[in-house]
Amino acid sequence: MEKSNSIIHVILTGGVGSRLWPLSRKSQPKQYLEIFDGKSLFEMTVERNSHLADKVMVVGNVDNHHLSGKVMDKTQTAYLNIVEATPRNTAAAIAFAAFASNQDDVLIVTPSDHIIGKEEDYYKAINEAISKANEGFIVTFGIIPTKPETGYGYIESKGDKVLSFREKPNETTAKDFIARGNFLWNSGMFCFKAGVFLDELKQFQSDVYEKSKLVWESSEKGFLDLNSSLEIPSISIDYAVMERSKKIKVVPASFSWSDLGSFESVYEYLVSKGHYIDANGNMVIGCENHTTFLGLKNTIFVHTNDANLILQKESSQDVKDIYNELEKQNSNLLN
Repeated sequence: MEKSNSIIHVILTGGVGSRLWPLSRKSQPKQYLEIFDGKSLFEMTVERNSHLADKVMVVGNVDNHHLSGKVMDKTQTAYLNIVEATPRNTAAAIAFAAFASNQDDVLIVTPSDHIIGKEEDYYKAINEAISKANEGFIVTFGIIPTKPETGYGYIESKGDKVLSFREKPNETTAKDFIARGNFLWNSGMFCFKAGVFLDELKQFQSDVYEKSKLVWESSEKGFLDLNSSLEIPSISIDYAVMERSKKIKVVPASFSWSDLGSFESVYEYLVSKGHYIDANGNMVIGCENHTTFLGLKNTIFVHTNDANLILQKESSQDVKDIYNELEKQNSNLLN
């Protein structure tokens, strides 16, 4: 007998990776950089989930959906392409995928730019989430933390119950979270039935629901209209639904995970893969020329054809400020 619902992998791929400038550009965001054993994060995301789902949807934007298309062709993956005309944050992006699905379809929603290891643990967590989604819950994945990280949001939990969501903390607060032992990193991954998510969105953020529905219904071959899209409030799924719904469950997961949201996390990943660092912890990325660091420790030198970045590893989160400054100047160095 044929099952009534599909499991659909929804890949969100709208971000520009501003904290990884100058590697990451508007024309080649971080999820498409083939610097991970010759593959991109996007390609690894497709492959990791390929046998978990019956169908794949990609929610991207008008500037980079051709890059997604190349990866989907390379991996020979059939997919539904949803192309946003303008970024409206994750509540709307996920709503489009839900509107494109049947009510009882289970959506596994993942960003396209995460590194995940211990895949057996990952598959176990996904299967647990699918089972909770089939019971009518909206499931988020909380990663058991390995250190007090200030670059991630946190989930305060008790078993599979979510007690609270917390913003990215300062270092003192992050250490307190780790010491308390019931805080998880917020992975930005979700699992739920399409209809359950839309019902909650309609209840808690009806403007996003109604306007996203209109945009989806007027879409042509997955391409969304710009003018009507601009009317959708830009709000994350966290604020719109996760922090307000009573149907939330968390799966505490022990797979290894990083959103590679900073050069510090890229550094740690590359070191784990055997990338060279000198005796003082200095690293070169993207440059074949002989490079020597003198009197410096934990410095990362990032080289591209038109820009270099030299930073202390511990200052990685501040790269976004450079990106924002270049954006104010309308600099070509972002393209």
